[in-house]
Amino acid sequence: MDVIKEPRWLSLEDQVVWRNYLRATMEVREALERDLMDGYGLSLNEYEVMVVLSEQPEHTARMSTLADDLVNSRSRLTHTVTRMERRGLVVRSTCADDRRGVNCRLTDAGYELLRTAAPLHVESVRQQIFDRLSRAEIESLGAIMAKLGDV
Repeated sequence: MDVIKEPRWLSLEDQVVWRNYLRATMEVREALERDLMDGYGLSLNEYEVMVVLSEQPEHTARMSTLADDLVNSRSRLTHTVTRMERRGLVVRSTCADDRRGVNCRLTDAGYELLRTAAPLHVESVRQQIFDRLSRAEIESLGAIMAKLGDV
């Protein structure tokens, strides 16, 4: 990002939107995290890793690809995967086609925990977001999030 000589300050209305965005995203994420932690001892990051791996062939992905898919730093993902590996939810191995790369695979135990935790997580997502919005608001939110995520 270039250095801006004269900031384009937010209007009062824009400040309210910005602060509401920050508060809402933090509160929703904390509620989803709390539900997963209380129900299954999983962080939201761990759950997201399991979901992405469950959608891959042989439930396996290269760590660098997984980090990109999760919009995570490689360091943060490594810490998350290390915790998960200790619990037997994932295993890491050297890539067969590139000895420098590392694969992460969801274990059978990890997949079973994901299957068990998914209904609670989906209900939590419904309660925190979808049940609170009209269909038109959901469609608008989807379009807005797609636009903001397209950086």
